Amino acid sequence: MSRTEELLTNEQIAGLSSAERQELIRRLSRIGDGYLPPREALVRMRRHRLGLMVISAAVLVPWTVFLALTLPSRYVARNWSLTWVGFDVLLLAMFATTALLGWFRRQLLIQTAFASAVLLLCDAWFDVTTASSSDIWWALASALLIEVPIALFLMSGTARLVRYMGVRFYYLEPREPLWRMPLVVPELFDPPAEPN
Repeated sequence: MSRTEELLTNEQIAGLSSAERQELIRRLSRIGDGYLPPREALVRMRRHRLGLMVISAAVLVPWTVFLALTLPSRYVARNWSLTWVGFDVLLLAMFATTALLGWFRRQLLIQTAFASAVLLLCDAWFDVTTASSSDIWWALASALLIEVPIALFLMSGTARLVRYMGVRFYYLEPREPLWRMPLVVPELFDPPAEPN
């Protein structure tokens, strides 16, 4: 039997279950060809990053309480215009990068669109909370009518793209919630199999 006779036909692939297709995708992926770091390195990186997030969250709780109790209600900021202009330049750079990545249909669009959304929410929050009494209605209107809707649009779009990829590559069933989708290469982070 030649190698071409061993290949699956489209009909055979169509007859596979989701679990069988996911297994086929795993077997055809670049795992083991030197493309990815060794499994031990990935496990170590994951452990370090999870540890960093847990410690950061734990430290942020007392820090936030401390700030709530000690910060003055009024403060004259240095470099006020530089802060806001710099933030808007960063937001502009993220929008432009997202547009370019969308134009060229690149997957990195997911990260830049989500980052743009988070920056918009931050912008809305600080616009509203730092607005003077004469500007508060303008800040609220721009937050509720422009910034928050665009941020939600970007976030829902990125979630839709991730869902599409999850369903497309059989890591997620079509009606399964997105939060159930594992990392695209979950076996790299699974505990090693016990020897028989």
